[in-house]
Amino acid sequence: MPVNPPGGSNPNVPSSSRVYAFGRDGKDDYEADRRAAEQAMAAVPGARESARNNRDFLGRAVRHLSQLGIRQFLDLGTGIPSQGNTHEVAQAQAPESRVVYVDNDPLVMSHARTLLTSAPEGRTAYIEADVRDPRSILDHPDVLATLDFTQPIALVMVAVLMHIPDQDDPAGLVKAFAEALPQGSYLVLSHLTLDFLSEETAENYLSVTANQATHRTPRSREQIAGYFDGFELVEPGLVAVSEWRQTPFFTDTSTWMYAGVGRKL
Repeated sequence: MPVNPPGGSNPNVPSSSRVYAFGRDGKDDYEADRRAAEQAMAAVPGARESARNNRDFLGRAVRHLSQLGIRQFLDLGTGIPSQGNTHEVAQAQAPESRVVYVDNDPLVMSHARTLLTSAPEGRTAYIEADVRDPRSILDHPDVLATLDFTQPIALVMVAVLMHIPDQDDPAGLVKAFAEALPQGSYLVLSHLTLDFLSEETAENYLSVTANQATHRTPRSREQIAGYFDGFELVEPGLVAVSEWRQTPFFTDTSTWMYAGVGRKL
């Protein structure tokens, strides 16, 4: 558990990244984060397993793209570092890979700068920014110094857009980032859904999370598929997160996430 929060982190207000990290592996959180996560997990069977499968999907997707020759990754909404971080997976395949991590939580950035060390052949950068302001990221000098926007880049938005409410136009945000990427780039995306759940479980989830400080918007398959406009989904398409190119690493009691990877046309 973090003791001294970095500047800008409020331990009394739950953070999406810390709540998610607690649900995944139960560390690097404050009491407010644990309380929010425990309330949600009490109402949502399989939520922790689904979070772990979502993390495993990230590794499988990055590994697959590395095998296809992708050497650049822009990881938005990085979250608390854990095992199998984007640069670790990518640089295990190709040490020269370059990765930029982006998050708006100072605690995440504090951990990232301490723990996420690049292979000497590659490069890793970390910037504190909000995904709702694409230009602040795309024009950031550390991003421009690390990534070559004339060559394919994998845009990683794993469990990110579910924290963006409709009024902030998540589809428009994806489009803004996608327009900056050259042809042959990829979008790696996973998103919360209630599609696979019983009506009772879905209602329990909405009831428990309605008044929580950490905003999460579940969306349908059709809505999530819309984020891939301008991309061609690679096999097996947009599927339950545990079904993307592998049987689940953790057995899901219920499935809470869709996942997919698309290539920019």
